[in-house]
Amino acid sequence: MTLRVLYLCEGTSDAGLASHVEEIAEEAGVEVTVSAPDLRWLRERVGHSVSDKLRAARRLGDDYDLAALQRDADRGPASARRDEIAVAVDRVWPGLRHLPVVPVRMLEAWLLLDEAAIREVAGNPRGRIPLDLPSPSAVERVADPKQRLKDTLAKASGCSGRRLNVVQKRFEENRHRLLELLDREGPVAKVSSWQVFVNDLLAALRAAS
Repeated sequence: MTLRVLYLCEGTSDAGLASHVEEIAEEAGVEVTVSAPDLRWLRERVGHSVSDKLRAARRLGDDYDLAALQRDADRGPASARRDEIAVAVDRVWPGLRHLPVVPVRMLEAWLLLDEAAIREVAGNPRGRIPLDLPSPSAVERVADPKQRLKDTLAKASGCSGRRLNVVQKRFEENRHRLLELLDREGPVAKVSSWQVFVNDLLAALRAAS
C-alpha cells in the first residue's frame, strides 16, 4: 500500500522538507507519495493561515491518507501552533489524519548547524572565517534564525561589495539548497523540535499504514 501524503508548508522555500518526509518513510519501510502543491498557482488568492491552505488544497479534489502541516512556532510555544493546526483540520477537513510540523522558532534553525553545508552553499567551501554557529541545544533560542542564517551565509561567502549583494539576493535559493542538503543524522538530530517532527511522522505513518 502506498500512502498518499499532503505536505503544506508555511512558505514556498520550505517545500524541500517534502523530500525528507519521503526519505524518512522509505527508511521506515513505508511507501509514500508526497504532494506539496504550490497554491500560488491557483486562480484565487490563498491566505497564509493553515485553514486557508487546507481549504485551497481540499478544493483541488485529491484524497490523502495523511497530511503534514508545517507552521513555525515563531515566538510562541510550539503547543499553540499544534493546537492551531488541529483546530484548522477539524474545521476545514474533518477526519483528515494529520501531523503538525512545528520548527522552533523557525525552520531556519534546522539549517543553522551544518558548517560544511553552509560554506558549500555560500560558494566558499574552503573558507576559514569563523561562523560562530549555535549548538543544537541553543539554536532554538536564537531570536531570529532567518536573519542569523542570512548573515551567516554572507559571512561564509567571504564576499564584499557587489559580490556580497549578489550572495544576499540569492538567500531564498541558498536556503532551499540548505534544506535539500540537510543531514538528518547530523547536528539537527539533536534539536528538540526536529526530534518531535521525526517521531510524530513515524507514528503517523505507522497509524496510517
